[in-house]
Amino acid sequence: MAKIGSTKFYVAVAVFVIVFLPSFAKYQELRYKNKKLEEEIISLKAETKILAEEKRRLETDITYIEKKARDKIGVVRKGEIVLKEVEKR
Repeated sequence: MAKIGSTKFYVAVAVFVIVFLPSFAKYQELRYKNKKLEEEIISLKAETKILAEEKRRLETDITYIEKKARDKIGVVRKGEIVLKEVEKR
């Protein structure tokens, strides 16, 4: 009798594992993806904040606009002399 009872137990455990293990694995995968997406959201919010500040400065700060123009496209004022550093070979 004990053998039949233990066999039923093992069959019940096997059925439980077969039925619920794939669901649990999918749940773990979704939790991992959710965590990664939450981290990406936090990163994108920080980037959005930085870009909003840059936009505000570009709309209001003439000195900042001039600095950006000089750095990015090499704008110079009338009468200025541009000096470029040449690397030695």
